[in-house]
Amino acid sequence: MSNYQVNNPATGDIEATYPTATDQDIQHAIGQADAAYQDWRHVPLTERSALLHKIADIYIERQDELADMIATEMGKPVAQGKGELGLVAEIYRYYADNAEQLLASNQINVDEGSASVEKLPVGALLGIMPWNYPHYQVARFAAPNFMAGNTIILKHAPQCPKTAEVIVDILKDAGLPDGVYNNIFATNEQAATIIQDSRVQGISLTGSERAGAAVAKEAGSALKKVVLELGGSDAFIVAADADIEQAVADAITGRFGNTGQACNAAKRLIVVEAVYDKFVQGFADAVRAMTLSDPLDQKTFIGPMSSKSAAVNLQKQLDEAIKAGATVLIEGGIVKDKPGAWFAPAVLTDVDKSMAVYSEELFGPVAVIYKARDVAHAIKIANDVPFGLGASIQTQDPALAEEIASKLEVGMVTINGPSGSEANTPFGGVKRSGFGRELGTLGITEFLNYKLIRNKTSA
Repeated sequence: MSNYQVNNPATGDIEATYPTATDQDIQHAIGQADAAYQDWRHVPLTERSALLHKIADIYIERQDELADMIATEMGKPVAQGKGELGLVAEIYRYYADNAEQLLASNQINVDEGSASVEKLPVGALLGIMPWNYPHYQVARFAAPNFMAGNTIILKHAPQCPKTAEVIVDILKDAGLPDGVYNNIFATNEQAATIIQDSRVQGISLTGSERAGAAVAKEAGSALKKVVLELGGSDAFIVAADADIEQAVADAITGRFGNTGQACNAAKRLIVVEAVYDKFVQGFADAVRAMTLSDPLDQKTFIGPMSSKSAAVNLQKQLDEAIKAGATVLIEGGIVKDKPGAWFAPAVLTDVDKSMAVYSEELFGPVAVIYKARDVAHAIKIANDVPFGLGASIQTQDPALAEEIASKLEVGMVTINGPSGSEANTPFGGVKRSGFGRELGTLGITEFLNYKLIRNKTSA
């Protein structure tokens, strides 16, 4: 039985099932990507740029139907789905407009003759993408590599097969040549086969620590470059001088957007003692005011989780934290009288280092609030986890914001706003949150051959 199926998390109904790829399908996709690379690498940047602009146009034209599809496959409210799709268009346009400059050769000053570094494509790449942002995750991998001249084999999440197919349709309608992008409904074992194939030059994965470790091990044995964007347990630090009303609003968005299912969500709210009670009261009131609603409704902010299994896993973490002594500010948990994967928001306090949840990622609508003695203590708590993706800071003091930001062991910091993503800024982390960067000027650099051309002929 195939793992690739549309299982509507709002209803629990299986609405479509897709066949898993055969081994022959896998070999065909690798061959297609390798053959297409031989021509695609020579297509002028101006032509690639025009094609990416067309892709962006199609995404905007089809926003409504695509957002509905996302909601049906993984439960994201349609208003947030449209936001994701708008960002996808921005990503394609960013690389379409800036690739020529980003890929320009660098001249090096030398004592005699000349030297330059060319930035060239490397070939076919494998992308392994998750379900939580099913178009955005693909776009941030595909757009820069299309412009660089690489080709792509894409294994999407089993929960999003319909989206996976519609991405192929969008790229085809925009005029992307056959073989430049190849969708495969592969098993994990087949993905390992692709990684080992000599025609594949690199791998990019966004997913769990477990998946990242498995892919990194496989890629290492094959001497292949890999980019990993893994989990996060981002801190949201509230300083004593913060605008508490705004901090509460940003914390709600940062923690519960996409039903809390984002790697860079504000999972740990760390509040200095001077404003702790005021923040907690405001945050709790805002959480209690939220209602679980139909993800197909334009007004919905929080819908179901992506799957019943995800909800069950989160409930297990919540139960274990409570059993270990965490204080329940808002109970939340699985909604038992509704079909599907509905999970009411929960809020915990008094979590300490003796509890497993202190060091775990809570991938769903559960917030943990920590009380810090002061900013220095807040920074210590923020850094005291194995993850290092992003963080947020709430303060009205620019100097303090910069000081805190410089001391956080993360790849990204947002000041006075919830963490997010933009086409022109790099995305990625450190520690167990992975390595490598996507988006911005760095996103196009990961899978390039930096070729030195050294001419020692004297002028």
